Amino acid sequence: QVQLVESGGGWVQPGGSLRLSCAASRGTFSSYAMGWFRQAPGKERDFVAAINWSGGSTYYADSVKGRFTISRDNAKNTMYLQMNTLKPEDTAVYYCAAVRRYSATTDATDYDYWGQGTQVTVSS
Repeated sequence: QVQLVESGGGWVQPGGSLRLSCAASRGTFSSYAMGWFRQAPGKERDFVAAINWSGGSTYYADSVKGRFTISRDNAKNTMYLQMNTLKPEDTAVYYCAAVRRYSATTDATDYDYWGQGTQVTVSS
């Protein structure tokens, strides 16, 4: 059973950048497709980005396409989310998630394992 720990959140001004990391343990990381989701106060958890087992296939929500980049390093058991040109509407708790399958999925209900979340705040 894989365990996930996010890091890299914080406060940033609009237009700034952050890189989130999701470290996995207790599992064969390369056997899992991974995803990032976010939840703003009073809102549902939304899909942000997903990546397949090898990193060769990626998917993005329209709201982050062109600004965010998802990647993974299977040798380090870690997934990343590079976030550029951040906007106040990107403020949320960001969660990483894993599912034991090779192909990526954008559906939160497909994921079996979740991290505890990391707060990202974008404001001036």
